[in-house]
Amino acid sequence: MDVLWDQKPGNGVTVREVAEALRDRGLAYTTVMTVLDRLAGKGMVEREREGRAWRYRPAASREAHIARLMLDALDLAGSRDAALIRFARSVTGTEAEILRAALAEEAAGGVPESAPAGGATAGPTNDRAEVPPPAPERQV
Repeated sequence: MDVLWDQKPGNGVTVREVAEALRDRGLAYTTVMTVLDRLAGKGMVEREREGRAWRYRPAASREAHIARLMLDALDLAGSRDAALIRFARSVTGTEAEILRAALAEEAAGGVPESAPAGGATAGPTNDRAEVPPPAPERQV
């Protein structure tokens, strides 16, 4: 996923380009192709035909994906409140300020100016910020 996230948004990459970017790992082309195919099946990446090849793009930004993982982990907590309190007490002062600013902006009904494109959207859903699900596969 890092190879896809590190590309210019909207460009996408082919299996060959991903394999080339990972050449120091000694992965076979077919291994990279299988992994990308499985990621597409799980909705983690979008793919679009380009001639005989597929061009792959991340379905969500790195930030949106990490936010989704954090929310999924929070769902595993016996007590969401206790987990949130423990998390809030574990962040640095700078991170706490970022969270305060984001929560204040959310309460005001907007998206923080520093929010990356493709990240969480404004407006609470069931008392928690909505993180967009992976986009469906597009075939051309």
